[in-house]
Amino acid sequence: MGTVEKPRRITMTPAALRVLEAAARLFYERGIHAVGVDLIAAEAGVTKKTLYDRFGSKEQIVVEYLAGRDERWRAFLAQHLDAAQPAASARVLAVFDASRVWSAENSSKGCSMVNAHAEISDPSHPAYPIITGQKEWMLSLFTDLAENIAPGGGAQLGWTLMLLHEGALVAHGLNIFPDPIGHAREQARTLLATTGVAAAKR
Repeated sequence: MGTVEKPRRITMTPAALRVLEAAARLFYERGIHAVGVDLIAAEAGVTKKTLYDRFGSKEQIVVEYLAGRDERWRAFLAQHLDAAQPAASARVLAVFDASRVWSAENSSKGCSMVNAHAEISDPSHPAYPIITGQKEWMLSLFTDLAENIAPGGGAQLGWTLMLLHEGALVAHGLNIFPDPIGHAREQARTLLATTGVAAAKR
């Protein structure tokens, strides 16, 4: 699967962990640009000097926030994939199942990477490779699984599954109709069944 360019990371001290916990909550709830270091420091109960001593910049806090969410998501997804049946179609549906649970527990406002990309579109930003890297990794996962379902057509099927998945994440954040990820899962299940039958007839 795809790889993410490794960002510079820092060693977490207790004070740094408090800063990161406060920043992660504020960034997700209010947006990255809307949250300044003064507010983060106040919420974390540290001075601005301590914040800068630990992280050096707000950009580094953003890196740690997004990299941490990415790591937790990948570990969470790995658990669901490990528990799934070995068939590629079952593993695809397990991705949707994992996203459904993760979003209910961690992402009431939608995907943190999609939200961050709306604010960080400059490829020179140190967090940019984390954002795009996660989505490239997800696309690689879908296309790798799809190739086992439709040999020779994995790219097209993978793109479609990715569109279903990402569209569902955005719809979840917008909260304009119930259970969009569950709906996308059913659409994916129908697509996989149809594709599997067609592949078997070749």
